[in-house]
Amino acid sequence: MALLQRRVIGLVQRMLASAGGGCGCDCDEPSREEEHADAVAPVTANGNGGGAAGVSLRGEKLRDSQVSVEKDAGRSLAAGATPLLFTAIFVSVALNVALAHLLHRYAPSHPAASPDRQRDTCVHQPDTSRQSEDGAAAPVGELKYRSASAPSTGKPAVTADSVINLDHGDPTMFEAFWRETGDAAEIVIPGWQTMSYFSDVSNVCWFLEPGFDQQVRRLHRTVGNAAVDGYHVLVGTGSTQLFMAALYALSPPNAGEPMSVVSTAPYYSSYPAVTDFLRSGLFRWGGDANSFEGESYIELVCSPNNPDGAIREAALSSDAGKAVHDLAYYWPQYTPITRRADHDIMLFTVSKSTGHAGTRIGWALVKDREVARRMTKFVELNTIGVSKDSQLRAAKVLKAVSDGYDDNEEDDEYSSSGARRHRLFDFGRRKMVERWSMLRAAAAASGIFSLPEETTGHCNFGDETAANNPAFAWLRCDREDVEDCAGFLRGHKILTRCGSQFGADRRYVRVSMLDRDDAFDFFVRRLASLK
Repeated sequence: MALLQRRVIGLVQRMLASAGGGCGCDCDEPSREEEHADAVAPVTANGNGGGAAGVSLRGEKLRDSQVSVEKDAGRSLAAGATPLLFTAIFVSVALNVALAHLLHRYAPSHPAASPDRQRDTCVHQPDTSRQSEDGAAAPVGELKYRSASAPSTGKPAVTADSVINLDHGDPTMFEAFWRETGDAAEIVIPGWQTMSYFSDVSNVCWFLEPGFDQQVRRLHRTVGNAAVDGYHVLVGTGSTQLFMAALYALSPPNAGEPMSVVSTAPYYSSYPAVTDFLRSGLFRWGGDANSFEGESYIELVCSPNNPDGAIREAALSSDAGKAVHDLAYYWPQYTPITRRADHDIMLFTVSKSTGHAGTRIGWALVKDREVARRMTKFVELNTIGVSKDSQLRAAKVLKAVSDGYDDNEEDDEYSSSGARRHRLFDFGRRKMVERWSMLRAAAAASGIFSLPEETTGHCNFGDETAANNPAFAWLRCDREDVEDCAGFLRGHKILTRCGSQFGADRRYVRVSMLDRDDAFDFFVRRLASLK
């Protein structure tokens, strides 16, 4: 702005000089006539030094007095007009300079942004005043990602008076881990990518992204919790879709009556709801496997079990019976990895393995090609495949988990390349051990609640003895006057899932152990105060 002002003033001065031979002010810039006179003056000085010689060098002598008078009159006229011209120009310049000053002072320091640019500026901007979580000032110029600082759930912040909702298994506990991994699990998808329905037409599951297939197999080999050689990998919108696909694939299409679907109580509350939701003629909910009578069935085996964390095996055995193993929680943060599972159909999900429930990706490991083909057909008819964008993100997440355990002969915090390790299962196990210790202490302090006994086993993944720390707590209220534990806790602003939804007594409730620290901390304090 100062440079602009100087240029404007200089231009005005030159205009005034050309108009009247002078500006009438105390300006430092010489007129063109003065510049010409200064250039000639040294020549005069180097001559004879007299005034006549100087006049001779400037040109010819005045021819007569008339010419002299005309020149004098012209100069007088210009001199008379100059003050009026200067005044007008001066006022104009002053107004423009004042306007420029006001704009400079009150206008934003950056140009107005277009709607697209405004959206971009919300993504990341330099922030020199942000503080880290421990109160230390963040480095100057560090990029601030506004969206990263916001919670990934619509639930409000928890306070001492809040209703604490632990009904759903929302795995937000893992947010703290993924905030520390930097760009290890970040992905950019170009606008032209993932546009086709098809991923690999040579695969039974033709919408399975090859990168996701690769990372699923790599992670299972790293952890040792499931066999992958000789298995087809299928992808679904969460493991729930694959559970439905398995029911479709295993039910005879021309059977006289629907296939019975059973599971040992307490069973996952969604099993009966999902099975009977569409009132299919192929299958129907058959209840507790322990009380089932018949030869044809589909048994759902959840191990570790939701809701009580027990390690399960199939309760039924029949040539006409089929089993689907739901291994969503068979990961080192929840339970010892005692063997490499090799069942006919095994279901997994990123929701509980890595915490990315919102990605909505699950996968199945299936031995039989025809069963895999029929399951794929169900997903095709149901959703015409599975989001490729979600698959790519899930692949990057699984890769980040496996990368944390590369060169696993080293026990230090850094890899051989010098990069810091981010080990999800180590983080998850520390959190679960801590939380289960807090919960058991709170139940003991209250005196009216009980929990299943802790069990241990040798974990092949960590090569150590580890305790079973399930993702859910199967809590029982032992107070004699309380028959509905969920209702009792609801009266104290704690939301849980009633045991009756799992085929069990109403004195039991399922409590999620996977919420954020603040919610869990308030929960155990409130539980301990109940008498």
